[in-house]
Parts: sequence; structure tokens; C-alpha cells
Amino acid sequence: MTAATTRPPQSDGQKPIEVIEQAVVRFVGDSGDGMQLAGSQFTTASGVAGNDVCTFPDYPAEIRAPAGSLGGVSGFQISFGSREVYTPGDQVDVLVAMNPAALKVGLKDLAPGGWVIANTDEFTQANLAKAQYRSNPLDSGELSAYRVVKIPITSRTLEAVRDTGLTQKSAERCKNFYALGVVCWLFDRPLEPILAWVDSKFAKVPAVAKANAKALRAGYNFGETTELFTVRYRLEKAKLPPGRYRNLTGNQAVAFGLMAAAKLARRPLFYASYPITPASEILHELSLYKNFDVRTFQAEDEIAAYAAVLGAAFAGCVAATGTSGPGAALKQEGIGLGVMTELPTVVINVQRGGPSTGLPTKTEQADLWQAILGRHGESPVPVLAAQSPSDCFWATLEAVRVAIKYMTPVIVLSDGYLAQGAEPWQIPDLSELDPIIVPSPPPPDHFQPYARNEWGARPWAVAGTPGLQHRVGGLEKLDVFGTVSYDPLNHQRMTELRARKIANVVQDIPDQAVFGAESGELLVVSWGGTFGAVRAAVERCREEGLDVSHMHLRWLNPMPRNVGQILHRFRRVLVCELNLGQLLLLLRGRFLADACGYHKVQGRPFTIAEIRMKIRDMLGEKRS
Repeated sequence: MTAATTRPPQSDGQKPIEVIEQAVVRFVGDSGDGMQLAGSQFTTASGVAGNDVCTFPDYPAEIRAPAGSLGGVSGFQISFGSREVYTPGDQVDVLVAMNPAALKVGLKDLAPGGWVIANTDEFTQANLAKAQYRSNPLDSGELSAYRVVKIPITSRTLEAVRDTGLTQKSAERCKNFYALGVVCWLFDRPLEPILAWVDSKFAKVPAVAKANAKALRAGYNFGETTELFTVRYRLEKAKLPPGRYRNLTGNQAVAFGLMAAAKLARRPLFYASYPITPASEILHELSLYKNFDVRTFQAEDEIAAYAAVLGAAFAGCVAATGTSGPGAALKQEGIGLGVMTELPTVVINVQRGGPSTGLPTKTEQADLWQAILGRHGESPVPVLAAQSPSDCFWATLEAVRVAIKYMTPVIVLSDGYLAQGAEPWQIPDLSELDPIIVPSPPPPDHFQPYARNEWGARPWAVAGTPGLQHRVGGLEKLDVFGTVSYDPLNHQRMTELRARKIANVVQDIPDQAVFGAESGELLVVSWGGTFGAVRAAVERCREEGLDVSHMHLRWLNPMPRNVGQILHRFRRVLVCELNLGQLLLLLRGRFLADACGYHKVQGRPFTIAEIRMKIRDMLGEKRS
């Protein structure tokens, strides 16, 4: 925990309250223990309390991993504070372990002196064996470096909900709310927003709502009355810009960005996808908003999903699809058809660990080459990447704007860390957002389907409009007129025109900014979800007096005009990415930059400490 300098005096009988600036909590248990729910509700309570937050859910890769096994552990980590929070945190301050496997998996990230809140009811011989413990770590002295609070959470939950009429199996499911209540007490979190959510979520099953509420209050009261805790923590409100906020995940932000874009363009929204982890929640979220003229379609496969999206674009809709790496590979031929027909579509790729099925619930950034270079023929498309869960809204909105203006498919790169993570999002006023201008096609007597405007875009001639009949399809088009053409010189010209159109997108991209000095010894480059860890690391290194700056790339194709100039103003360049060097190769190839890479492919995001150590190593090499 990041502690402040004050400890307000307390009245007799109350535990001392320590004021801190930041803390990290991780709820860990079996995939059926409700850890994601407990973590998300703690996130909501922290947001209501006025703290900045950043979360990291961590799911098992197997759908039904054996209960109590190391491979079946599910966790939810949240970092919250009274100052700006960039990442879910490097080390955990409070680990809530619902069984031995959860303890073993989570303990490696617990800070020295951190709290362990353990559900002793689950530390049976059978569960200890599943977690490969020879003896009970709660009693063996193995945890002497930590502050351990042993609570029989399961049995206390059953006692708290005894009068609700639930079966024992149903009652045991409430233990996540008991644990949540304990942690809410420890950090002085309000229970009201959680109780309101419980009432709304379980309105049709009052007994379940009552049981969860009683378990939550029982856990909170346990913290109040027990002598096991020697201190309680309080955080001041974060200094966030004034406005209305809500917590949302990256996938929710994508859905909201698509809906906002459709409203700004005054067009219906059509979204088609095939279920795939970790992108499926975008479809789930959008399916709730039919009243906003949203049409969702769960296709029979990835290829059909993009084909339907192209058809919707031809019919005049804001058309989008979402997927992850394997699905994006299947969509590539369709995206090439979108390049040839020059229809506006948006493809959201929520990247995950690969290749093949790989690590389907873990994060990675290994689809950059696929997005920029992955299609047959010369078929460039604009590519941008969101940098945080809330930025997924703005990146998606920007993608729709570019797709319509330049009549092209656009790829937005998210990743599992951003998609499942959450943070406060300042709700924008739709009336203050710039409208998305949909150019009107010329009158029928002047209509030429592949005539181009000043940006290189052809008209958006919606199917069924009288007088605007034209041919679409994958065969090469005759310049201006759009009929099928096999002329080699025409193919050269059309290929160059399509490439030039994508290059023109740079006119809508602001010059690249640099955090820190504009020139110097070391420039750290990041893209996508690596933003938070890199920015926090660079900030701390600069506070230590190190000569280091940070350049985070949002647009990856085309890149901002001044990227090459910036790279050559620094003696050394370090590119940090969750792959084996994809952006690094692009920067070295395009700008002849003498850059080196720092790569991680472990299914987990960078920690701040990892980046700081690498920065010190590079600057230390120079000094030596």
C-alpha cells in the first residue's frame, strides 16, 4: 500500500484508521466461487467512494477446470487510489483466498507484510492435496512474512443466511458476498451501491437477494467486531475532472462507442459476430439496446459475420464486427473484399494469447502484423489501438468516423486485459461530440461509383437508391466507372489509389506527442494496453532524475507524420510490447530507427517494476 503521513486519532474502542493513497486487492478462488462478481462490486463501491480504479480479471483457460485445482483458479485484481491509477498494480496488498489453490497461485504476487484473508473451511486435506501442499500453510509458519486472518467464511455465511430458506448448496454460493463485506469494512467502502445492485439483479428471486445482502452485512460486521484486524484503511477521493462517471469494461466501452457513432452518423447500427473469448461481451452488451436502433446478429461462423457486416454497410448501416485473433484470421479474406468494394466497416480484434487456441483467457499483443500485413494482395486498412478500458470508447468512435470518411474497413486493436478490465469513464454529452458527416452521393445524372473526393474516397451509394445502381464484388473495378476490368494498367492505378486513400488518413491524425523531454537519452515506445505500465514507470523514473521519455502510439497504420523525427531525436529507443517484436520491426523498417525491444508473452500484462528495471538497465549500460 502507498501510505500517507497521517493517522487520524480514533475514539476509544475503535481500531486506528490509516490514511493511504493507493491499495491493491485480489479476490481469488474457484471459477464457481464468484470472485469476478465480488471484484466487480468492490470496484463499483470504490468508484462511488470517489477513487480512481483499474482492474484485471483473470479467468481459467478451461471452461470446467477441476474444482480446487491450480488450473481452476479464477481471480479479480483491483487497484484503487486517491491519485491517478494506471494499472491494476504490481503487488497485491490484500489477498482473499477462498481455498488452498487460490492461496498458492496468488501468494507469489503478495507484497511483504500484506494481508491474507483465508477461508479456513476450504483448507481440508483433500483441497490441500489438490493444491500440492504437504501441510496446511495457515499453520506451518509458511506465511510468517504476511498478516494472516483466518475466517471460516463458508460456515459463517451459512449461519448468516440460515433463515432465508435456501438449500445449503445455494446458501454456500453467498460466501463471495461475505468475503466482499469483510474487505469493504477493511477499506471503508460503502455497502449501499452493492445492496442496490443485489436488489436489482435478483429481483425475481427475493430469497437469493436477501441471502446475499445478509452475507454482505455479516462480513462487514465481522470486520467491525473481530480483533483479528489491527487497523482499518481510508482513502481520500481522487482528483478527477468534474462530471458524471461510471465504471465500465473495455468491451462495454466498445459497445457504447459503436452506439454513439451510429447516433452521430444518424444511421442504424448493425453488429454481427461469432462468439469468441474475450470479445463475446460486445455482442452481449449491444443486444440489450434494440431501442437505440441496434441490430445484432450471432452468425454461424466468423466468415459469415463479416460477410453480413459488408452487406449491412452496402445497405447504409454503421456496420461492425468483433472477434479475437483466430477469428480475425478467418475474416481476412472478407476484409480484402471490403477493401475492394470500398465499404465502411469496423473490425474489433480483442487480442489474446496464441497461436491457435493458445491462451484464450489471457492477454497478448501479437496480432499487429495480422492487422497491418495479414491479407493477400495489396489491401491496406487503417489500424488503431485503444490504450485503456475507457479509451476503447473513443478508439471505436474514431474508427467509425474514419471508416465513413474514407470508405474503408478499419481495424481497432484491443486486448484481453483492456476488454475485461474496468476503470471510471467520464460520460460525455452526446450533443458536444462532433457529428459524423455522411457525404451525400451526387445526383443520378452525375453518379460515378468510383469517382473520388478530395480524400480519395468513393461515394457511399446505398443499395436500393434510385439511379445509383453499380456493381460490387471482389473483381477489380474500372477506375471511376466501377465495371469489371482486367486491364493491367487499371489494376496498378486502382491499387495505388486505394493505398493513397489509406495514407491520406494521416490528415486526420494529430502529430505524435511525447511525455517528458522532446529529445534525450532514452525514448520508451508503447502501444495498446501497455500504456499504463509504461507511463507509470517512466513517470517514476523521471522523478528519480533519469533522462527518459515516453511515446505511446495510438495510430499504427498510418502512423503520425512526425514519428520518425521523434525516434531520431533520442540516443536510444526501447519498444515495449506483449509479443516478440512486431512494432519493433515496423519502426526499424519504416524509419531505420536503431531501436531495441522488451518483449513479454506470458499471458499477463507488464508490471511497472519490470519496465522500471529495464529502463535502469539501459541507462546504466550507457553510464558504464
